[in-house]
Amino acid sequence: MHELHVLNPATEEVVATVPAATPQDVDAAVARAAAAQRGWAALAPADRARLLRRFAAVVDDHIEELAGLEVREAGHPVGNARWEAGNARDLLEYAAGGIERLNGSQIPVAGGLNVTFHEPLGVVAVIAPWNFPMPIAAWGTAPALAAGNAVVLKPAETTPLTALRLAELALEAGLPEDLFQVLPGEGPVAGNALVEHPGVAKVVFTGSTAVGKQIMAKCAASVKRVTLELGGKSPNIVFADADIEQAAAAAPGSFLDNTGQDCCARTRILVQRSAYDRFMELLEPAVKAFTVGDPADPATQMGPLISAAQRERVRSFVPQDAPAAIRGDAPEGKGFWYPATVLAPAGDGGPAAVEEIFGPVAVVLPFEDEADAVRLANATPYGLSGSLWTRDVGRAIRVSRAVAAGNLSVNSHSSVRYSTPFGGFGQSGLGRELGPGALTAFTETKNVFISTEESK
Repeated sequence: MHELHVLNPATEEVVATVPAATPQDVDAAVARAAAAQRGWAALAPADRARLLRRFAAVVDDHIEELAGLEVREAGHPVGNARWEAGNARDLLEYAAGGIERLNGSQIPVAGGLNVTFHEPLGVVAVIAPWNFPMPIAAWGTAPALAAGNAVVLKPAETTPLTALRLAELALEAGLPEDLFQVLPGEGPVAGNALVEHPGVAKVVFTGSTAVGKQIMAKCAASVKRVTLELGGKSPNIVFADADIEQAAAAAPGSFLDNTGQDCCARTRILVQRSAYDRFMELLEPAVKAFTVGDPADPATQMGPLISAAQRERVRSFVPQDAPAAIRGDAPEGKGFWYPATVLAPAGDGGPAAVEEIFGPVAVVLPFEDEADAVRLANATPYGLSGSLWTRDVGRAIRVSRAVAAGNLSVNSHSSVRYSTPFGGFGQSGLGRELGPGALTAFTETKNVFISTEESK
């Protein structure tokens, strides 16, 4: 039997070993899920809502346990990990609130009554990433369950522990057996089997653009529904009229949170030339003040990268002769540590300015005016998130409309909430998650006409 060895990224110690699912395991899980889904969909909406709220309450009772697992398997600072567990709880609560509001329409037509229904799809496969294991698993799982579907979740190979525990908590809360199953396994084996399985109605994938394209192509063969949340290269645009002190103080968190392993990370900092020197002067102490260390310490703001392979990928963007304007500190010895790094190159900035790094590295580029800022912001195939800093409300609206990204924030880096839609433009993905429409993304619309004509 093949096994997955889960490493603590801060110590490189094996913290758990779990069986890796085979294609045969996937077949059996999908069959069980399909049977469970029929009973779940037949429940009264209020009963489904009650069970999901109970699931949320059980998660809330285990916040510290779940956070501890996240610290050990993902190397996340414990404060972040607590937030992540809380976000999974909140997603379940929010999705439960949408069940009884999953309304169809009554459409005026001649000769009868026309109504629509939102019917569940059946079995949904959720393939979650390692960078935010709990929240992103919940982003797909909670609304899919709320809409009346069963879910088979495949967590990332490196971070299966929180997902497995969530499945146990679902049973403890009273959700039907086999309705929510977790299958740890390798992407090319278990993940591929889920994507190609004829009993899976939809695939929700969060991960790299390269893998997302492969999944999309495989889903096309059976016209399988798909939601893809892929890569990003988000801009942080700072205009000269902004509060430069505030913008510089907030910038480190925008690309160092989760050690930069965030598809929304603002790793391209675009600063208007007249404010460039002042911004850089303020940015350096802000970056160096970002606390790096033991993820179990509540004071820690940044932990290690997820793996040695990820560390090597990040290093490849910062060669020895790279124009590093700012370098932070990182612990020595065991663990996949990498220091906060700010590159301030001339010209277009090279690969680090256009490719997703997924590490604590940002590039600072100057721009001349509003048009130049928009040009630089859109000089990438990605379009997931971004920020802009200005005191000019008109400019904020103009630039927000002009930047090709799905989620933007003004004078803030907070552009993702469970109550608002999330998704990308271009090669950052397909479809939307979260927000008021989350449940409908896991349904088919059925139209029914009922004749009222008198029989003759």
